[in-house]
Amino acid sequence: MTLILVERLEAVTGQLKTQPLWLVWVGIQMPSLAEIWQLYLRRFALEHWYRLAKQTLHWTVPKLSTPEQCQRWSDLMPLVTWQLWLAKDLVKETRLPWQKSLSELTPGRVAQSMLPLLIGIGTPTVAPKRRGNSDGWQPGKARTKRCRYPVVKKGKGRLQKSPKSIS
Repeated sequence: MTLILVERLEAVTGQLKTQPLWLVWVGIQMPSLAEIWQLYLRRFALEHWYRLAKQTLHWTVPKLSTPEQCQRWSDLMPLVTWQLWLAKDLVKETRLPWQKSLSELTPGRVAQSMLPLLIGIGTPTVAPKRRGNSDGWQPGKARTKRCRYPVVKKGKGRLQKSPKSIS
């Protein structure tokens, strides 16, 4: 790990113009300063992607039980992003009444406009079974309960122990 300090000085006085910026490089070989600057500028696109994944694609919504499930769900996020990017030219903008029309669709607006495309593509699944009693659980197949963890509750604070009496 290499710690990098970036300071911007005024040309005339040599005084600090802004707050110092601390960056960390984790890797085998340290890149040149020009490459570090390009990587730093690229971080803004990554931050917007994380915002899209968390807010629009609901990356953090599912309550998954195992690290493997979390990893599998996280592996889907870049694939969904690529689908949105590829569908950008295929979808017709579907906007809400208060939204302005956009000449270039954002990934969030593409996700909002995907329903007609998905209906047109169809699904490879089989038709649903007719209603009625299900076949049930297969005989002899073992059932395992989901692993449950104890609920951690906050204890009473020092000032909350004794009830206050109003006189």
